[in-house]
Amino acid sequence: MIRVIIADDHHIVRQGLRALLERDDRIEVIGEAADGQEAVELAEKLQPDIVILDIAMPRLDGVQATSKILALDTKTQVIVLSVHNRRKIAQRVLRHGAAGYLLKNAVNEELILAILAARRGEIYLSPEISKSILNNLWNLEQEAGSDDPSMQLTAREHEVLKLIVDGFTNNEIGEMLHISPKTVSKHRMNLTTKLGVNDVTGLMRVALKEGLVFLDE
Repeated sequence: MIRVIIADDHHIVRQGLRALLERDDRIEVIGEAADGQEAVELAEKLQPDIVILDIAMPRLDGVQATSKILALDTKTQVIVLSVHNRRKIAQRVLRHGAAGYLLKNAVNEELILAILAARRGEIYLSPEISKSILNNLWNLEQEAGSDDPSMQLTAREHEVLKLIVDGFTNNEIGEMLHISPKTVSKHRMNLTTKLGVNDVTGLMRVALKEGLVFLDE
């Protein structure tokens, strides 16, 4: 039996995924999470075989949650669901260790195939994404280098960037991350330098364009 946790901030989506998975007698849904942080905590507690993560969630997005789950001392694999069909986003997810990237508009029996593949230690991609990556395979090594904005930012900078895009002030971000507003301001300055912009509007534009953060879907 393959033990699975579902993480999505929309209850109706979790219900639909659960109904789909429970039709297969090889799969058992052992838990649900409504945000990325809860998914990490549940994965640590229940140690499932697979965690299915929505890419756009509160607290931690799917990419951040993937990194934290895979850092746990478990054999848990992660499959990310997304509405984004852009190759760069899929590659970012894969570089953080996910075993699958599926487009939400195609999730049905394909999700079962992805779970079975991940259980075998394989990577599964939606065909549209797989074709795009294969067509650009020659460029993967270059994109994974220092020119990729996602690889320039620290984990803390990713957290600060997400909260900036969500509209929080320095004081609010400091309280949420348990750091001083002065430290938040320093992170903000580092972000503008690394991403080559001058203000918050520029940060938001680049963050969304490059798939560094995700708005709730």
